[in-house]
Amino acid sequence: MYLHPLLASVPQDERAAFVQRIELRSYRRNEVVLGADDWTDRVYCVATGLLRVVVQGSEDSGDVTTDFIRQDDLFLNAAPIEERYQPGATLIAALPTSLYLVPALELRALCDRHPAVTMGLLEVVMKRTTVLRRQIRQISSASSERLISRILHELTVLAPGTGGGYDKRITQSVIASYSGLSRMQVNKTMRDLERRGLVRRDEHGVYVPPHFASSDFQELAPGEASTPPANPPAGEVGPSFFSELFEEPKPGKPRKG
Repeated sequence: MYLHPLLASVPQDERAAFVQRIELRSYRRNEVVLGADDWTDRVYCVATGLLRVVVQGSEDSGDVTTDFIRQDDLFLNAAPIEERYQPGATLIAALPTSLYLVPALELRALCDRHPAVTMGLLEVVMKRTTVLRRQIRQISSASSERLISRILHELTVLAPGTGGGYDKRITQSVIASYSGLSRMQVNKTMRDLERRGLVRRDEHGVYVPPHFASSDFQELAPGEASTPPANPPAGEVGPSFFSELFEEPKPGKPRKG
């Protein structure tokens, strides 16, 4: 679990007290989790589902999705952590989503006592910056077909379907918002890909070949596309977060995320 390496250096009694202060909350698909101008004193960690980070574009472009926050990942506005902050972007549940709401002050206190936690959070910020730069480069340089193909492949990792592919509840409007293309252009490109047998869909999801991954998004390992990780039903949270949070770090165990 993503928070596990962050807290691996924290003594067990502190981890136990920290978990007691975390709130679990569920959101419906398309429900606004946090407005761009809202004040909050929480850090948001996705337990199940998917969030999208949305900023207001021009009148012609409408809302722009700049990023997705997947399961086990964090929405962290900035570093160092502030007691209260405005996110500057709107968080929307792209799928039915459950979130851990972590008190910012509690997390900042851990950072003050444990430098390893601070370094882990800085890695989160750096990773998000890298993703944004990559997305801008793709939008500015890739053809519409290559861009959409890469995004469809990325969705198989961000929002895996039950039988492979990605969750069909991710709409073309969301893909258009993320790609910087019009809804009409996304629809036309996806219909063409489907006509050529490169995209198929059924009641479980939308399926794309692994070679849709671009050079800057690692291809899926053999078998990964057809065997997505099992997720608990929407609104339910598996035991991995709490079990790994309290688990003592194992020697030589690699970091995740």
